[in-house]
Amino acid sequence: MAEEAKWYVVHTYSGYENTVKATIEKTVEARQQDEKIKIYQVSIPMETVTEITDNGPKTYDRKLFPGYVLVKMVMTDEAWYIIRNVRGVTGFITSGSEKATPLTEDETYKLGVEKREIVVGYDVGDTVTIVDGALNGFNGVVDMLDIEKNKVRLTVSMFGRETPVELELDQVEVVSE
Repeated sequence: MAEEAKWYVVHTYSGYENTVKATIEKTVEARQQDEKIKIYQVSIPMETVTEITDNGPKTYDRKLFPGYVLVKMVMTDEAWYIIRNVRGVTGFITSGSEKATPLTEDETYKLGVEKREIVVGYDVGDTVTIVDGALNGFNGVVDMLDIEKNKVRLTVSMFGRETPVELELDQVEVVSE
């Protein structure tokens, strides 16, 4: 029975995030042969901040969520026990009586822990059909593509007027001729 690994949020003492991450990674490395422990990745979400000071701009990395570490793993009793007993860990984030609640795919994407690969089958100037949302079924011409922000801007003809519409990349498809 192959279980799928999911992301879990581990609560730590503030300032212990790096120690917790290193300890979990060392423990997993030491127990490589144990089939019951399936911890694949440990992450501390960071953001790059540029601060303007009297001495000029200063760039550094800052933790997005101080006191939290994200772990991608298959939740087994052994894996739960290992992480729960790391010095500095106060527990898993849960939603009730469970041992731990995994993050949804949407949450992991928004946190920037895992990236989705987006393949776009259209380009600027192509005619596309809107397949989702209030304008479902309308055709438009692509004006702008912003793959980083997951946005596409179209010009749609509605009521005899050209109207710009901004949608997500997966809300449109190339017109099949």
